[in-house]
Amino acid sequence: MEKALTLFELNSLVRETIETTMTREYWVEVELSDVREVRGHCYMQLVQFDVEDGLRGLSAEKKLVAQASAKCWKSQWTMIRPHFERVTGQQLHAGLKVLMKVYAQFHENYGFSWIVTDIDPAYTMGDIARKRQEIIRTLKEEGVFDLNKELPLPLFAQRIAVVSSAQAAGYGDFVNQLNSNEYGFRFHTQLFPAVMQGDQVEPSVIAALDSINQHLDCFDCVVIIRGGGAVADLSGFDTLLLAENVANFPLPVITGIGHERDESILDMVSHTRVKTPTAAAAFLISHLKEVLDALNDAQGRLAQCVQQKLSVYSLRLSALQEAIPRLFPVIKARQEARIDALTHRLCERINEKIQEDRSLLATSGQRLPMIADRLLLQENHRLEILAEKVRSHDPSLLLKRGYSITLKDGKAVKNAAQLRPGDEIETQLSEGIIKSIVK
Repeated sequence: MEKALTLFELNSLVRETIETTMTREYWVEVELSDVREVRGHCYMQLVQFDVEDGLRGLSAEKKLVAQASAKCWKSQWTMIRPHFERVTGQQLHAGLKVLMKVYAQFHENYGFSWIVTDIDPAYTMGDIARKRQEIIRTLKEEGVFDLNKELPLPLFAQRIAVVSSAQAAGYGDFVNQLNSNEYGFRFHTQLFPAVMQGDQVEPSVIAALDSINQHLDCFDCVVIIRGGGAVADLSGFDTLLLAENVANFPLPVITGIGHERDESILDMVSHTRVKTPTAAAAFLISHLKEVLDALNDAQGRLAQCVQQKLSVYSLRLSALQEAIPRLFPVIKARQEARIDALTHRLCERINEKIQEDRSLLATSGQRLPMIADRLLLQENHRLEILAEKVRSHDPSLLLKRGYSITLKDGKAVKNAAQLRPGDEIETQLSEGIIKSIVK
């Protein structure tokens, strides 16, 4: 049986094998999943996925195909770091793709690691630029790149929703400059706290925008400001998802998150981009001052226009006042002539009416006897008919036909129940009267 090795012996054998077979340095394309600096040394976790990073800053589902640890010793790191940050404008951070030169190292106690001797900032610059161009192209294809710029900034933009870190000095400077403006303008600001550097920029700022979106009627615009910070921290503002949220936001968004020569994608899609928080405050104050100047100018032009109108009407009134004495006799004569004409027409109309009524009366007088005779004949005929009806109802005619009438106290008895024993009744016949006593 072959003699077993100790773990130290086995690790020593691995170290000797690596040192003898992998003697040179290698340039490798990697993505950083973690970057830490400890006592001047830089410790990194390197990964490779089977798909490229998504543009939206989300952790899309990706298959991990390789990972490794890497170290950059202090002696090298003190030279690599400032050069990389100066060229790329940002620090090494998780999610960044880099091209680094490494050599293999295996230690019996600490295991395998890649030792970093150089990092090419040009590669990272190219990858960053490519991602920025892809994001810009996507925003333009979606038709939202200039959407927020097309929103009108309200004339009286005084209710400001501020997205910033609560502890940022820039936020305090922004509020102080608004409140102490030389024109005495009043602004109302409300802070929606957000992380303004690092990996949490995107979700934190989006969450703040979502909170503002729930109270849109309370604000005129949104200001996103970052008080100070390194240029390297601007990478958090270069994600597609954050840019889409700002581009589609229903209120104008003003950004003051970078320096004069640095422009993030968030700056590109915002309504207005300024350099610093104080510049954002100055922009709002200047906007309100322009509105005030326009109002003052309109007020002056309105007063001048009214004054001109008053002068014109005053001249007209003066001219009319002078013309009245001359025009009065003419107007009086015209009105008198008009009254005379109306009086003459009224008299003619009255005479015509009188003649019409007289003619009607004469015609009616001629027709009246004939109408009276006709009416008398009609009434006489009607009386004859009534007399005939009366005669047909004469009781004597009924008596002659054999009928009789029973009377009590001179009144006809129609019902036997009206009679009582002892009552005296009379029975009238066609010839004579019979008196009886009821038993």
